[in-house]
Amino acid sequence: MPHFDHLPEIAPNHDGTGLKVGIVMARFNSDVCEGLLTACRDELKRLGVLEADMLLATVPGALEAPLVLQTMAKSGQFDALVVLGAVIRGETYHFELVSNESGSGVTQVGLDAGIPIANAILTTENDDQALVRMQEKGADAARVAVEMARLQQALRTRFRL
Repeated sequence: MPHFDHLPEIAPNHDGTGLKVGIVMARFNSDVCEGLLTACRDELKRLGVLEADMLLATVPGALEAPLVLQTMAKSGQFDALVVLGAVIRGETYHFELVSNESGSGVTQVGLDAGIPIANAILTTENDDQALVRMQEKGADAARVAVEMARLQQALRTRFRL
């Protein structure tokens, strides 16, 4: 990570101790989604988040995830949210619709609610690509959720928000 002399900087913080994380997982393409979940949960635990401080909600597919994320965000019970899913290209335009709309919905919820959402909805050309990516993307989502929750806390403290 670059060091910028004379610039105040908030360093990345991956200490998940005491954080509460909500997880929304799509059930469509369940093998991939469950692989994402296992990797995410394991990494959250490694970073110090207790399983008791995680809550999992499942939804039928990626398009249903933003609504549940919105409900969880509005609850005020979470420091960060994670969304897990797999949209794998088929023979129709539906792939683009689901990919674009779910991504847009996830982003909108995070901005509207002011809560970090780590988006780990994979969009791949085939099952093999999804299986190869699920472990790293699931763990990455956990790291993003923790880092962004801590960054938001630091900024709110700094700016007295």
